[in-house]
Amino acid sequence: MVPKIRKEYNDADRKAVVKNFHAKRILVCGIGPDEYNRISACQSAKEIWEALQTAHEGATQVKQSKIDMLSTKYELFRMKDDESIQDIQTLFTSIINELHSLGKIVPRNKLVRKVLSVLPSSWESKVNAITEAKDL
Repeated sequence: MVPKIRKEYNDADRKAVVKNFHAKRILVCGIGPDEYNRISACQSAKEIWEALQTAHEGATQVKQSKIDMLSTKYELFRMKDDESIQDIQTLFTSIINELHSLGKIVPRNKLVRKVLSVLPSSWESKVNAITEAKDL
């Protein structure tokens, strides 16, 4: 396919060029110098987006591997005796945020049930009160 020369552009072509320019500008303004070097040779906003996506998420197989690893972390998540509620909340939130950033959304009711299930037996009365007070 031979690209059109500028004189042959119609209104739709001009609008597409303007949209691509705006999209490229938004993407470039939102990155740092290291990432700019990664995308400086890209011609279109789509190319820039794909390069950034691959750099941050990895290829599809890598992304799925990360999701699998984080899902396993989520499933095996437990509160240790020497951990405080703040400690487990920080760790749990980190796992959930990483899953969310990779496109795997865990429903809020499952998250609440998971947290309640990992609390040690010393928290049993509080867990019972919470589950009885409100249907999760």
